[in-house]
Amino acid sequence: MLKDSLLKGQQIIAPGVFDGLSARIAQQSGCNVLYMSGFCVSGTLLGTPDVGLVTATEMIERVQQIVNSAPGAAVIADGDNGHGGVHNVARIVRAYEAAGADCIQLEDQVIPKKCGHMENKQVVPLEEAVQKIEAACAARRTTNFLIMARTDARATHNLDEALRRGDAFIEAGADILFIEAPASVDEMTKIAKRFPNTPLVANLVEGGKTPELSLTELKSLGFLIVLRPVSALLSISAVLRQNYESLAKTGTLGAHAPHLSFDEYNRMIGLQDFN
Repeated sequence: MLKDSLLKGQQIIAPGVFDGLSARIAQQSGCNVLYMSGFCVSGTLLGTPDVGLVTATEMIERVQQIVNSAPGAAVIADGDNGHGGVHNVARIVRAYEAAGADCIQLEDQVIPKKCGHMENKQVVPLEEAVQKIEAACAARRTTNFLIMARTDARATHNLDEALRRGDAFIEAGADILFIEAPASVDEMTKIAKRFPNTPLVANLVEGGKTPELSLTELKSLGFLIVLRPVSALLSISAVLRQNYESLAKTGTLGAHAPHLSFDEYNRMIGLQDFN
């Protein structure tokens, strides 16, 4: 259980997944905690950037697919900004919990939202953001389902405003705090000192705003949850482009194109369980 791991002070590495296949492969590869990334869902489902186009219904369906494809793995699921007001927040919290997720991430951006490492974001007033966290905490059926509160105020205002919102979110009942995109180790240190008794999130994005630190360095600073939300998506996108370009030019993958054999894929996907 995700909650037990955090209570024990265990560091959690959660790679980004986006559908049943990615979740299955991640679990088979030894990943016990998975992060359903809205950025990745938007890209793989719609072929669009993460700018608030995916609906709550589509996100709920993805949670169900990921949970069903990786039984036993803990799932942290991106709930974006709750897809509406406090009643929408309550609804998506109940849906994620019923689908089998262990944690929902909720942020304080306006509608439509953007990826946390993009420019020109906007956040809602603090009072509205707090009301959403309170609604989320009230809607869950059990406290084993965790509420991860994220603020993007570091980019829209400054670090002090992000810290102020963090205080308010913890007061509202959030279990985990996610201050998005600190831009230096010094800022990360200030966050950790401000919230020494709260599980903190480090969101590491290739080419993003937050410094790339080792797991040891992150734990020493106080960050127990390490998200790698887009690593797999960036990698698989490069492989897909390479393969499709080769097919378009030559009609074959080529001798050196990375790929599983047909039988290897069928074993991985569990064909033997259906025969």
